[in-house]
Amino acid sequence: MTDSLSSVFAALGDETRRTLYQRLLESANGETATHLAQGATISRQAIAKHLRVLANSGLATVRREGRETRYVPTTQAMTQASNWLNEHSLAWDRRISVLERRIRDSSSAEGASGLVR
Repeated sequence: MTDSLSSVFAALGDETRRTLYQRLLESANGETATHLAQGATISRQAIAKHLRVLANSGLATVRREGRETRYVPTTQAMTQASNWLNEHSLAWDRRISVLERRIRDSSSAEGASGLVR
């Protein structure tokens, strides 16, 4: 699972790929590199390379329709990455809660000891 997560995070680490993935998610039937290149600041070939990275990471699938290659978004890889992030976020939340409790207890003990003198 780590290798697939690494490829998902690597794919999403590039702003162009995140934008392309978002555009794929917004499309009803996926998109072609040619369509995605319309109005883009990079070439159709560059977009096709980015789309292949998305496909190789599991964020999209490739569907051939005649002479066209259509990229369709998938959600399974994103769900796995999201779950991984949520699990680790919860672990950090627990650690922070413990630290806050220790600080609060330490402050209370110092305040109480000051009153006893």
